[in-house]
Amino acid sequence: MYAQMVKSTGSGVKPLDEMSPQERAFQERIDRGEKIEPKDWMPDGYRKTLIRQIGQHAHSEIVGQLPEGNWITRAPTLERKAILLAKVQDEAGHGLYLYCAAETLGVSRDELTMALLEGRMKYSSIFNYPTLTWADMGAVGWLVDGAAIMNQVPLQRTSYGPYARAMVRICKEESFHQRQGFDIMMKMAKGTEAQRKMAQNALDRFWFPALMMFGPSDKDSVHSAQSMAWRIKMNTNDELRQKFVDQTMPQIDYLGLTCPDPDIAWNADKGGYDFSEPDWSEFFDVLRGNGPCNADRMQARRKAWEDGAWVRDGLMAHAAKKSAQMAAE
Repeated sequence: MYAQMVKSTGSGVKPLDEMSPQERAFQERIDRGEKIEPKDWMPDGYRKTLIRQIGQHAHSEIVGQLPEGNWITRAPTLERKAILLAKVQDEAGHGLYLYCAAETLGVSRDELTMALLEGRMKYSSIFNYPTLTWADMGAVGWLVDGAAIMNQVPLQRTSYGPYARAMVRICKEESFHQRQGFDIMMKMAKGTEAQRKMAQNALDRFWFPALMMFGPSDKDSVHSAQSMAWRIKMNTNDELRQKFVDQTMPQIDYLGLTCPDPDIAWNADKGGYDFSEPDWSEFFDVLRGNGPCNADRMQARRKAWEDGAWVRDGLMAHAAKKSAQMAAE
């Protein structure tokens, strides 16, 4: 399987016959479907790739609370407030699971946070777009969490054990988030004319950013081939994007809304939809920090880090005191 992938991608992934015996044994374990655990030997590139992917995933869960948390006090009913509050709490838990998984690779949560604040790590570009109306909470749950599920369900089978196990609970909770978002969109789409327009506007603004969540086209993706060879990723970006479109279009039709892509059409020959490529120049511009909400999101994370300094200092002082006491005994 690995040899076929190297041949088919032509991507510079190291062939088996160029590996050291240790690297080859590692790759053969992955090809057999075995899980790699924290104390197992692993190539430096494998460790670095996992730290990058898990770290960015964790940051995305935490930053993803910000656009939704902003709507908790403005949700239209007490029930909606409670549901949204529970969802935001779930996202915080997902971030913690993932930071813990990353820590098993020898990187601390503080190091990951500093990498984010210093611009050495990213988070999902989708969270740099504003949530302007209550319908946006529906679009975020339905489209954004829907795209996240599409990405994350295969990660339950990823080769690194702690990451795969963390994804089991995360995916279960994300499925509720997606249904919560679709429920909001359904209420809006079946409501008054003003509500239907609000739902359509939310879909119009979040459709293409949601497609960007899967990452660049395979031909432009830097990491995909090696990540798939190591089974850190299970599917290519384009495969997941196609699956998301095929799953979501019937839902758009059911809601009575219109996909904002004028070129989208069912292709019977391939058994899926043809659709327009997102504006990748916009995607990379947002990643460089030029999105509508990049500055606000980073300011919020920086403020949270600075405001929490006293807690970290207190914990470190307590730990130092306990260590000194144990040494004296």
